[in-house]
Amino acid sequence: MELAVYNIQGQDTGKKVTLNDAIFAVAEPSEHLVYLDVKQHLANLRQGTHKAKERSEVSGSTKKLGRQKGGGGARHGDINSPVLVGGGRVFGPRPRNYSFKLNKKMKALARRSALTYKAQQNQIMVVENFTFDAPKTKEIVNITKNLKIEGKKVLFVLAGQDKNVYLSARNLPNASIVTASDINTYRILDNKMMVVTEGSVDVLNNLK
Repeated sequence: MELAVYNIQGQDTGKKVTLNDAIFAVAEPSEHLVYLDVKQHLANLRQGTHKAKERSEVSGSTKKLGRQKGGGGARHGDINSPVLVGGGRVFGPRPRNYSFKLNKKMKALARRSALTYKAQQNQIMVVENFTFDAPKTKEIVNITKNLKIEGKKVLFVLAGQDKNVYLSARNLPNASIVTASDINTYRILDNKMMVVTEGSVDVLNNLK
């Protein structure tokens, strides 16, 4: 699969890059593995520190409120009972770990499947390598305008770390930066357009 290479002014440079069909044109992409990989990513982000007090943990007297029988009403234990206001909670949430394991080969196929879906939907653009002399948010905004993707959620994929480019995009809610070697299924799908630099194409073409 070939894509045209644009410069950051939005002009076609006349150059072409070839995307590896083994990465960007998987014969049988797995939607279920994409789901599992995204689910694992989000699950690993959860702190799992939620906690509610049960009746044994609530501060209050343990004295029985009334006699067991003969009161004319329902039986009551102490003031910490869940049926009373201020009492404990029945089967409340406890701290837990939400993460789960996913095999490397499954994650790799999920990533390739996500890139295949992006390529099929024409949501990948290739631009020449660029950098900034200093962090400037306006530069990123101008690039999105020139490429006619302004207003869309954009993921810029760079060949390596670039502090100035990262800082330039940090304040934009619809733009994010990732290096090609760190890309994952969630980041691929969490945007409307991927802007891939020419230098990062080789890294993506050799993803395992």
